[in-house]
Amino acid sequence: MTNNPWKEISLDIYEAHMKQEDVKQLQALNAMMKQQLNSYPVKELMILGVAGGNGLEHIDPDHFQTVYGIDINEDYLQSASQRYAHLSNILKLQCIDLCTQYQLLPHADFIVADLLIEYIGIECFKDIIRHVKPKYISCIIQIDYDDEWVSNTAYHDAFQGLQQLHQRIDGERLSEAMQKLSYTLLLTHSQSLPNHKELLRLDFQYND
Repeated sequence: MTNNPWKEISLDIYEAHMKQEDVKQLQALNAMMKQQLNSYPVKELMILGVAGGNGLEHIDPDHFQTVYGIDINEDYLQSASQRYAHLSNILKLQCIDLCTQYQLLPHADFIVADLLIEYIGIECFKDIIRHVKPKYISCIIQIDYDDEWVSNTAYHDAFQGLQQLHQRIDGERLSEAMQKLSYTLLLTHSQSLPNHKELLRLDFQYND
């Protein structure tokens, strides 16, 4: 795999930054993910950028046959495996660089991609969707209303290496890209955050 700055950020630092009172992304994502996971009648779920598994506690093992958790950081996946050992019968964790190894992804009926597209880009995401061919997609992107895309916390400097990857993604551009792949926008939902930021959820369904 290529040297990706996400491999250099420890899970402890990532989660400590995300749950700061003036950030609150970890908490907001957890609540939004609970809604995502219970939205569609599917048996195979793929979570792109699963990290340490925030939100996996909302998975009903009687509902899903298989849950794929994909991330580029092996340490994140090991933590997720330990935290959610009760899901071991259905949780399949795979260390994959989505931009160079997406062909290794299995098929899944439903893809969840939260705060991921900003770091792989829309074209890479389209390649993933063409390969996996999900019926449903649910994405969460971050909308920044100022120039700072990383909130200013004590852990701010740990994320500076991500500057080489980060792209600002807006809902309209993402929707247009999915429409070109025959996906119809089903739902939009926004959640305000501190520091002039917003989480925007967009769900799509494939047109047979």
